[in-house]
Parts: sequence; structure tokens; C-alpha cells
Amino acid sequence: MAFQSTIDNDTVASLPAARFGGRIVVVDSAEQIESACNDLKQHSIIGFDTETRPSFRVGVSYKVGLLQLSTPETCYLFRLSHIRLDNRILKILGARHILKVGADVSGDIRSLHALRNFHADGFVDLQVEASRWGIEEKSLRKLSAIVLGMRVSKAQRLSNWEAEILTDQQCEYAATDAWVCVEILNKLQSTEPKSEPLKIISVAPQMATPQPQHHKHPRRRHRRPRHTTEE
Repeated sequence: MAFQSTIDNDTVASLPAARFGGRIVVVDSAEQIESACNDLKQHSIIGFDTETRPSFRVGVSYKVGLLQLSTPETCYLFRLSHIRLDNRILKILGARHILKVGADVSGDIRSLHALRNFHADGFVDLQVEASRWGIEEKSLRKLSAIVLGMRVSKAQRLSNWEAEILTDQQCEYAATDAWVCVEILNKLQSTEPKSEPLKIISVAPQMATPQPQHHKHPRRRHRRPRHTTEE
């Protein structure tokens, strides 16, 4: 099966919508992290995405507000605007044996590094993998349309991801974005060519920029000449 290389917006809009049909769990307290991570650790491949509150003012930007990690049955929405990027979450993001599949994962990792410095490993980028099948499109919306024949809605993309309570529409949008990444990869890998191994992305912790050292020069002590009186 050959995939088309590009697709126009009108064709995408005519396709049926992709929707995650599993359980969505909003993780907004420290007490919920343990059970969520225990479930995620049982899977060898999970969907990955992040969401950030949009800024409509020049010079104003926000940090990542939501991290989505999805199994086939459950999508966990970690509200990073409400909870810390916990070490238990970082262990999953740094586990090479747990593949985290997303689109433009390097950009998402950079955003997460703004919250905490950590080692990211085991990531797979659909933008890289899809090119092996001759697909030129890079957006998740168009990758889903070409590979799955389903449209990923972007209606909630510019909503407030730091709101006190996420709406049902936001939760469904966020969960679908993460879940559909694995669906796309599975479909690609079931289609020729599939002999080339996945490119695993690993990002080392960011090194702190060394601060310039200002060395003080030792002050030279000037001895005052001793005056002696000759008798």
C-alpha cells in the first residue's frame, strides 16, 4: 500500500473525525501520579504530546501546561500547571524500553526542559518516520488524514490549558492527539517498507551555561620606605 505524499485542507476537512474512545484520567494532584505511572510502565509503546496555553500578546509566553501519555485503553493528562514534573514521570520519559510516539517530539522535549532538566530517551517522531513512506506532510492533522483516513480536530488547540478545570472538549482533544500517534505508527509499520528500524530519539540533560569567572588580581602591596636617622 502506497501513501500519498501530500493532502489538501479541503480533503482533510471532509474526513471523519478521529476520537479517542478509551478512559481519560486528569492527573492534577500528587496523589494520582503513582497509579498513573504504574499503569504506563506496563506498556512498551505509548502516545505522547504536550499542550501550552497560547499567548495573544507580544512578549508574553507560557510554559507547558499539560503532558499527555496514552496507552490504547487510557490517556493520562498530567496538568503540569498544577503539579510538578515529578521524578516518577521523568523515569517514564527517560526509559528507552518504553517508546513515546509523537510529532515534533524534539520541540515538546525542549518545552519540558524549561520545567525541569532531565534525560529524555525512547522517543519516536512521526515526522521522521513518515518520510520513509514518502509522506511529505509534517502536521499531526495531515499525517492522520493520509495514514488513517481520519481527521484530527484542532478546535481546542488555542484554548486555555491552564484553566482551573479542563472542559470535556479539551480532554477529548488532548487525549486524541496522544493516542492517534501510536495508531499512525502502527499503520505505517504494517505497510511496506518496514525493514528499517525506528529512529530512537534521545536528548541528554541540558548543561548549565558556565558563568564567567572573574579572577581578582592580587593587590600589590607597596611598602613605604623606612626612613632612618643617621646619628
